[in-house]
Amino acid sequence: MYEQVGGFLGPSFNAQVNVERMYETAMVDIFVQNSSTSMHSACGVLGSARLAVVNFNRLLGLFRSDVYTTDPANGLYHHSILSDVIGDGILTVDGERWQHQRKVASYELSTKVMRDFSSAVFKTNAVKLAHIISEAATCDQAIEIQVKNILILLGASGNGLFMKASLDSVIKIFLGIELETMRGTNEEGTRFSNAFDEANANTLYRYVDFSWEIILFLNIGSEGVLKNNIEVMDQFGYKLIKSKIKTVHNLEDELPLKRRDILSRLLASGQTDPKYFRDIIFSLFVAGKDTAASTLTWFIYMVCKHPDIQEKIAQEVREATNLKDNSSIDELADNLTEETLSKMQYLVAALTETSRLYPAVPLNAKVCSSDDTWPDGFSVKKGDIVGYHAYSMGRMKYIWGDAGPRICVGKDFAYREMMIFCAVLLGSYTFKLRDENKEAELQDQVHPPY
Repeated sequence: MYEQVGGFLGPSFNAQVNVERMYETAMVDIFVQNSSTSMHSACGVLGSARLAVVNFNRLLGLFRSDVYTTDPANGLYHHSILSDVIGDGILTVDGERWQHQRKVASYELSTKVMRDFSSAVFKTNAVKLAHIISEAATCDQAIEIQVKNILILLGASGNGLFMKASLDSVIKIFLGIELETMRGTNEEGTRFSNAFDEANANTLYRYVDFSWEIILFLNIGSEGVLKNNIEVMDQFGYKLIKSKIKTVHNLEDELPLKRRDILSRLLASGQTDPKYFRDIIFSLFVAGKDTAASTLTWFIYMVCKHPDIQEKIAQEVREATNLKDNSSIDELADNLTEETLSKMQYLVAALTETSRLYPAVPLNAKVCSSDDTWPDGFSVKKGDIVGYHAYSMGRMKYIWGDAGPRICVGKDFAYREMMIFCAVLLGSYTFKLRDENKEAELQDQVHPPY
């Protein structure tokens, strides 16, 4: 079933007008409640089309075909919107460049050195977060642990502790430095964190603001703010990268553990172009920070709504670590080994169910680089934007399971982070909502009610 929506100005205009109900209008109402399998609408005044797809068979064709791309040489849609922030990173390119970066990321994230290093970083920051929560609990004080203003695809405000904890972790793992945004003790790090989050949020609105290029040309409004934020990001990033380039050769005779952070390991490969590293690292920030933090946010919200499940997870953590109820937070974290984490299957299931209901990337899209025809005869024209809606698909009873062996390159990395944080927190505290009667608001901006 195809459903025409949008009108003359198309869904970009609709999204601006109905921004408070973007998820409900474009996803729940159309796909789930009306049992629609695709949506076809005019897009903007130039007449290209947008297809929003949730049909499993059509999605297989979308993922397996080289016709649908994010590559700047073929589809400028994503690249023009995102490249100011993440350049030619893995999220904006396709083809050989995408394959190269995926290969690099896949290798670096899967080594034993990286597994051990990242686990140590996650445990350290989970303990820091737990102590901050302990201070609040001692004073009977409600805290903002959630990600505020979670935005589609990229943006998120960094006010919540989960976002800060996630950023501190990925900065340490990818760049090898302590940012300390949870405590706010690093002024330069806090400035970078705020600029990075605000830049991502402003970039997001380019997807629904058809006038953004005019605003960019005039250097006013959100685009003027974005330009300033990118300058802060680049100053921070390039300063660190250039410093690493100067020193990495002095480590050639050192043990591999001296180069545990990803940037140092990439520099050891012989590449010297600062922009190459800047784009890779910033893309990994986006992919590794916001996704884990938003999933952790919804996980805590869901276990608060289901206290019996929260207790089962806490019990599983205690049994897996074989610790007494009066064990300290540090003792709990020290006992989170690969072996103990492998025993926490109920926690894995709860995190996976959270991802089904509240996927970290609820919708995504590719650009058709040449005319194509789907098996059911529907024609897709060059330049058409084909989106797939994971949020809706997770709520469709007739869809079961996943799409097959292609998985996120950072899946194991993300699950390791989320499991360690959840084990430390639920093994130490019982979480409750600030207002038990308030439901989460489902918008383009998501406000879990803690």
